[in-house]
Amino acid sequence: MDSDSTPDSGPIRPTDDEARTMARDLMARSRFAALGVVQDGLPVVSRVAFGLAPDGAPASLISMLSQHATALRAAPDASLMIGEPGPRGDPLTHPRLTLQARASFVDHDDPAYEEMAAHWLRDHPKAKLYIGFGDFHFALFSVTGAFLNGGFGKAFFLTPVDLGLSEPS
Repeated sequence: MDSDSTPDSGPIRPTDDEARTMARDLMARSRFAALGVVQDGLPVVSRVAFGLAPDGAPASLISMLSQHATALRAAPDASLMIGEPGPRGDPLTHPRLTLQARASFVDHDDPAYEEMAAHWLRDHPKAKLYIGFGDFHFALFSVTGAFLNGGFGKAFFLTPVDLGLSEPS
């Protein structure tokens, strides 16, 4: 996906600093997301907790007993949509960001788990009720591309670098 789209590319605008800022702000303030996975060849969408890892990568605290965790373990390619309609107006005029990503898991025995848990609890204090349960693990999402719909007539393709992330390895 090229963030330098041209005006001839249909409704997609060239990515600019305003789009980058809007996307980064959505990532920073979102606390839940719609997670799209593929299970048995069919799409499945779930609502999950959303936050950022200490390095700024998208993350979720997920029960391994869930359908979406099972699907991610089998096929780690996923999509996350963040951004919610505001209290007024047409829901389609409010910004939303779709992240295309590949999931990996941070299990309890991983040395990074403690740091991740402390970081997560700063933004998700109610998670202290279940963060220590053995079936809860962190899913980290390595973003490969993104699409920002900033409202009517404001559509942009973004790269991981546009989001302040490193390119996936």
